[in-house]
Amino acid sequence: MSQPTKTVGVIGGLGPLATLDFFERVLRRTRTYKEEDHLRLIIDNNTKVPDRNAFGRGEGPSPAPALAASAKGLETAGADFIVMACNTAHAWEAEIRNAITVPFVSMIDATVAVVADLRPEAAGVLAVDACLAARLYQDGLMAAGVRPILLPGESQKTFMELIYRIKSGDTGDTVRRAMATLARRLEAQGAEVIIAGCTEIPLVLTADDMEGELVSSTDALVERTILLAGAELKA
Repeated sequence: MSQPTKTVGVIGGLGPLATLDFFERVLRRTRTYKEEDHLRLIIDNNTKVPDRNAFGRGEGPSPAPALAASAKGLETAGADFIVMACNTAHAWEAEIRNAITVPFVSMIDATVAVVADLRPEAAGVLAVDACLAARLYQDGLMAAGVRPILLPGESQKTFMELIYRIKSGDTGDTVRRAMATLARRLEAQGAEVIIAGCTEIPLVLTADDMEGELVSSTDALVERTILLAGAELKA
């Protein structure tokens, strides 16, 4: 008889394709023998959370109230712990934690832990402007003894354009090639590991696109979610 597992609450919709990707990866990475072995996930695909980057530019409201409300709603619905399929929204982690009594699992912490285990001297960070402005990955990597490497200005602008194209549904070859070029640019700057620090990136970028290691924040959170829920990882 299978051991009981915990119910996972997912703050999603940031964006919806990334949430769908997270859900599919959880399904594919969970070791199961029958349908009932899969985890119970409660997903709030809340696409109405204000744009995190727009807020950072002073062009929109804070996403904090919507994120906190989503977390609270998931707890009320029966979630034993909460995860969030968005890196940048972790800038409001404190507000989320203050709204709930169940644990909140950080995607940033999970990703930095994977990078630290690889023991690189430097890691390249592919992340949106608001994530970088909040220093979510820079501070975490430096605390782990890893030097963060960021894209230069024009390349970061290109990256932002690509992310919004992916969010609008464009995952075609042009976007894929452009994202791979940016990853290789970070490698040329000395990065031994590339962090896919935005949940849209794994939709267009794979480890085959670069020379070094690719650490997907989505995969890092997926693995931690499955284990914390009490299930087994499929190899």
